[in-house]
Amino acid sequence: MSKYNIYKNISPNIFRGYDIRAIYGQDLNEDIAYTIGLSFGSYIQEKGYNKCLVGHDNRKSSDPLADALIEGITSTGVNVVYLGLCTTPMYYYAQKYLKIDPGVMITASHNPKEYNGFKIAFDDFGNACGQMIQDFRVYTEEGNFKSGNGEVSTYDIKQNYLDAIKDSIDMGDKKIKVVLDTANGTASIIAKEVYNMFSNVELVPLYIESDPDFPNHHPDPSVEANNAMLKEIVVKEKADLGVGIDGDGDRVGIIDEKGNMVYIDFFAIIIWRDIMSKVKNKHALFDVKCTKSLPDEIEKLGGIPVCYRTGNSYMKAKMREGDFAFGSELSGHVFFRDKWDNIDDGLYAGLRLIEILSKTDKTVTELLEGIKRYYASPEIIIKSSDEEKFKVIENVKEYCNKRGYKVNDIDGVRAEFDNGWALVRASNTGPNITARFEGVTPEDRDKIQAEFMALIK
Repeated sequence: MSKYNIYKNISPNIFRGYDIRAIYGQDLNEDIAYTIGLSFGSYIQEKGYNKCLVGHDNRKSSDPLADALIEGITSTGVNVVYLGLCTTPMYYYAQKYLKIDPGVMITASHNPKEYNGFKIAFDDFGNACGQMIQDFRVYTEEGNFKSGNGEVSTYDIKQNYLDAIKDSIDMGDKKIKVVLDTANGTASIIAKEVYNMFSNVELVPLYIESDPDFPNHHPDPSVEANNAMLKEIVVKEKADLGVGIDGDGDRVGIIDEKGNMVYIDFFAIIIWRDIMSKVKNKHALFDVKCTKSLPDEIEKLGGIPVCYRTGNSYMKAKMREGDFAFGSELSGHVFFRDKWDNIDDGLYAGLRLIEILSKTDKTVTELLEGIKRYYASPEIIIKSSDEEKFKVIENVKEYCNKRGYKVNDIDGVRAEFDNGWALVRASNTGPNITARFEGVTPEDRDKIQAEFMALIK
């Protein structure tokens, strides 16, 4: 007899665009995790699987949620290979190394400490997204779960993962000083070992002790305010760059040698300048939030820009579908497929920039010279209920259509103008609307921003 109970009325709002995510103790608890485990185990059996992976991040709620989830899964007859505490990239690598497609990573990524959730893979697609998650929600609500006696085994993926990174990186002779900030998140458990494998890396650790309270700053390096101390230490230490990692290790933020934030669309330019001549497929994938400077530069390098929707699950699937060598999204997820296995990994992404720096006399700033620049706003987060945010997006789309604006609606609404663009989209990771604006001049940007922010508010 299980100590957990089947939970009958799970909030539908926790089934989000890329994962299941909620505040622990409110819409997520052990009984819900157990129920999701029962549903997951039953669901993957219908797809022909009898084994899955489970890993978890360093949040306080992750251990008890893992216990409940695993009991639910094994109660359906599915065997669990338990990775224990690991980063999300380590979990992704384990899927590939152990050749086990289905799995659950227990994490709330970059969300505040009170959140937790499940990144779920049902099959070889990778993380479920969109309608796949909604179909699973319906299946869970129906409650027709299987019964069986699955077993739990454990596997420590760490050394395999370290070996794979070491084999992928080819450092030059130049010594590079890097300040590495893991925000006390899960990457703290392995960050030093990863970077200390390379003799030319001089590591300055910052907030690199695991602490699920995230006492120093919010674990999201895509937000400039969270990088204040990283920027300060880079300048103070006269470092070549700073690397920030998010709560579960799959996203990266970059600070140049002058203490300025390098947004990921510009990081992508550095990468494309390095690899474009080396890869066969010149199509370059990026998400709708990125600056026009990126497609401009891709075309200048002889590549073909491909703008796609935001989201780890969507981007990773598109990377495989289109056989892209590299893809990026502004949030800090970057995907290498030239000599890495399509795993978005903040620590690895930082090493790829270090690798480039180790083979040139140029600084990060100098690697970004000669780019046609526009004037972009940071990503703007507007609080909105999960019900209301989709209505707002529809209203913005209707407004644009009435005015005859050129619209890309693959992810929210991106309205394109001769003098800039506006993006308004519903966040898939929280009750928010996200917006970003760009103009040929600051005045163009501000005018576009004022028009669309009035619509949102």
